[in-house]
Amino acid sequence: MAGEEESDKKNGFKVLGILDVQNTPCAREALLHGSGGSLAAGLLHFLATSRVKRSFDVGFAGFMLTTLGSWFYCRITNAQLRMQQRLIQDGIKNKVMYEGTSLDTISKPKEQEPSL
Repeated sequence: MAGEEESDKKNGFKVLGILDVQNTPCAREALLHGSGGSLAAGLLHFLATSRVKRSFDVGFAGFMLTTLGSWFYCRITNAQLRMQQRLIQDGIKNKVMYEGTSLDTISKPKEQEPSL
């Protein structure tokens, strides 16, 4: 049982034998967006001009541009999210480490006012 589950995890869906869609971040979404962009661009060009070969070329270009644009956008967004998470984790570590000491910047002890 456990051996079958491990082999299923290793055998992801590969595109052209090089891109493992299951394990590569943003690959699945980028390919889905690319196929939609390809269909839309090719179909609209065909309806406008009735030229089959040129419509295929426009569809292929639409696939490439949409896939790459979607993939780069997703990767950049994920990188920014990871950077924000790292900053928050470091801040939490510092908060726990310095809490209650003189280096704690959030809760400074209040100075007592002289009573009359």
